[in-house]
Amino acid sequence: MLIELLRRAVDAVPDQPVVVSREGAMTYAECLAGSEAVARGLQAEGITRFGVHLDDVGALLTVLCGSSAVGAEACTYPLALDAAGVESYAATFDHGVVVTDRLVLSGTRAVPVEALARPEGDLPPLPAIAPTLILTTGTTGHQKGAQHDWYRLVGAAKHTDAKPGTRWLLAYNLNQFAGVQVLLHVLTSKATLVAPPSNQPREAVAIMRDERVTHVSATPTFWRFVVGLLDGRSAKELALRQITLGGEAVTSTLLDALAALFPDARISQIYGATEFGMGMSVNDGRIGLPISLLERGDDADVQVRIVDGELHVRSKVGMLGYYGEEHHGDGWRATGDLVEVRDDRIHFVGRTSEVINVGGVKVHPLPVEELVSALDGVALVHAYGRANPVSGQIVALDVVARPGADTAALERRIRETCGSLPPASRPRRIKFVDRLDIRGHKLVRGAKS
Repeated sequence: MLIELLRRAVDAVPDQPVVVSREGAMTYAECLAGSEAVARGLQAEGITRFGVHLDDVGALLTVLCGSSAVGAEACTYPLALDAAGVESYAATFDHGVVVTDRLVLSGTRAVPVEALARPEGDLPPLPAIAPTLILTTGTTGHQKGAQHDWYRLVGAAKHTDAKPGTRWLLAYNLNQFAGVQVLLHVLTSKATLVAPPSNQPREAVAIMRDERVTHVSATPTFWRFVVGLLDGRSAKELALRQITLGGEAVTSTLLDALAALFPDARISQIYGATEFGMGMSVNDGRIGLPISLLERGDDADVQVRIVDGELHVRSKVGMLGYYGEEHHGDGWRATGDLVEVRDDRIHFVGRTSEVINVGGVKVHPLPVEELVSALDGVALVHAYGRANPVSGQIVALDVVARPGADTAALERRIRETCGSLPPASRPRRIKFVDRLDIRGHKLVRGAKS
């Protein structure tokens, strides 16, 4: 249970910061006092389900912990939403109340944290169920609300190997499942969460250096930005001991670059999702997952199997169901991830929603991206299907070049390199762009017209 993690940490390290952000540092003891005040307010107001839109990570943490103490279902909204966006989310998920400190809402009751808090009074016993609603990232479609239970989430987090005294960067927002996982790692290990002032990788690198961050869990897209910002000397200024990649397929080029920059850091890849939770972790320096995972028995928290080239997962620690839809319980669920078994490894080749149909030939974008991303001068690349009157679709590339790169020469190298691919997989259109569409440090994918 989330509030119990906080109380145990206060017994051990009351004066240690649980959060360091632009608003300052909040100790574990201060966080617990704020959380219990929020819990009293939720109980007094009779609020059982609500949305949360807060910039202050410390305030957000008190609301999440406080809601768990009384069994109220909190749903953290994306920070980028304006008032109209918050109203839309509230309508979608039937939230009559939104806890927010800066927005004025017209159709939904807005409650500031200070107005909600009750500093004195008794608290009820811990609830039997502690629900929370976590939004999917929506990078491949519309966002949904995944219904989770803090008891299950905390139970799964206890298996981590995080150690006291570590400092974790918050590279994800707390409306994302991956951000919640980082928060659980922090609380279970009595560590400190370091929140950067923005989602810009440059500012994240600066705070990693200034606050001596030891652990960073982030998407491969985030790490590609970081690699582009660092050289051997600047990398040595960081105190990284653990690098974790998740949320997207990882390329061997990126793993090699991180290993070269941070030779003393442990590098792990995790496979998980908002729907089925934290699935598995590997740290052997190879892309993909070991085929031995297919042999997990019924006693495992998460099992995997391959059905018609798609990875399926059954989880004991995953969501209970999507809000507004029939619950699936602990049955098998298709992930949408397409995979191939090569030797002793499960390799990700794309998503079911991203398959490019070139004249009847199915092309997966990830192998194309991995080939192109290995070229000097390429910072980021997105392969996708583009409508074509003759073949139905063609493979197209949007490429972000590194500063100073000769794009004409780079395009020639891309075409030469992709000449080794089957004809249908070769990109017919290459466009250099200043940036790619990124949401939650993940590349937004899909075909384009």
